[in-house]
Amino acid sequence: MRDPARLTYCIGSCGVCLRSEKREGNQMNDRENWLRAIEFRSPQWIPCGVALSPLTWHTLRENLEEVVLRHPLIFKGYRKGSTDFDDFPPFYRAGERRRDNWDCVWYGTISGIEGVVVEHPLEDWRALDSYKPPDPKKFSERDERDWDKIRKTVAEQKAKGMLALGEGERLFDRLYFLRGYENLMMDIATDDPHLPKLIDLLLEHELENARLWLDAGVDCVAFHTDIGTQNALMISPEKFRKYIKPMFKTLFTTCREAGAHVLLSSDGRLLDIVDDLIECGVSIHDPQIRANTLDGIEQAYKGKMCVDLDLDRQMFAFCTPEDIHSHVREAVERLDAPEGGLMLIAAVYDAGVPLENIEALCEAMEKYCLEGRHPDA
Repeated sequence: MRDPARLTYCIGSCGVCLRSEKREGNQMNDRENWLRAIEFRSPQWIPCGVALSPLTWHTLRENLEEVVLRHPLIFKGYRKGSTDFDDFPPFYRAGERRRDNWDCVWYGTISGIEGVVVEHPLEDWRALDSYKPPDPKKFSERDERDWDKIRKTVAEQKAKGMLALGEGERLFDRLYFLRGYENLMMDIATDDPHLPKLIDLLLEHELENARLWLDAGVDCVAFHTDIGTQNALMISPEKFRKYIKPMFKTLFTTCREAGAHVLLSSDGRLLDIVDDLIECGVSIHDPQIRANTLDGIEQAYKGKMCVDLDLDRQMFAFCTPEDIHSHVREAVERLDAPEGGLMLIAAVYDAGVPLENIEALCEAMEKYCLEGRHPDA
């Protein structure tokens, strides 16, 4: 799940990147347009954005800030001097070991890029019976929570015409954070009898967390669940349907029945389970274009579930600005429709992405997603 603590980013979900077309009367606000895009109700613009990692900020510094300032439609509300180029958030510092509220220990290898889990509290199944996840009334994955403040913030966001997004936290990836990746793969492959109890523990926690966000009045709850590799799912579709899909369906249906949408962020190739995700209640997913291919995304998603297209970040460091424009143009031409169902995000994690390519991403988003925006909207 994208997190402002991890990335400086602007996407339709926070109402930062906008496009509108001239129409009679007042322009749509950000929240209405985002909801129209996700619900296939003819949005005025394609929600989009450019995400910048702490490493990218640290590397390009003032030069990157000048690019950001030149594109206020992409980075709405950004003010000069508001980014500390050398301030890496916790869990993003090289050489630092830090424990999260699930008792997972993270280690950073590159400052500015999120670390990896190196100690897993349930590596030994004997720890399962006594294990307690964090209390979602008090804690998120890494911080404390003040629900009175959250409810106030949600109300203020909606009053300002901004989308209110709830943090649904991690799902499949939380399982391998707790058990360790190889352990979890063996658990699933061998149908370990402890596995259902672990999944139930996670589901119970996530249901309570989601209900707190739903009670706060959010429009959408966002979940993170990296489950794909570059070429396939990490587990077979059959095992997904046996172990993971029931958890998804219970959790996501709870959100949908409460009137909130479900945003699912998951890297890798998920084409084999798109119909399953739709059945579970996912409103919007962010397929990676390189892993899933534009053909695959068009066939599996278009007209059926809103796409928050994750542009090909692996090309950004090695292509030309002209390639960037062609890439964005083709994606919009292939996936956009008058009724909606498309958003775009360009995530720049790499220290080696040329400044001119970041500028090209902003220009392409403006041209193909935001063109025609009313100057006073």
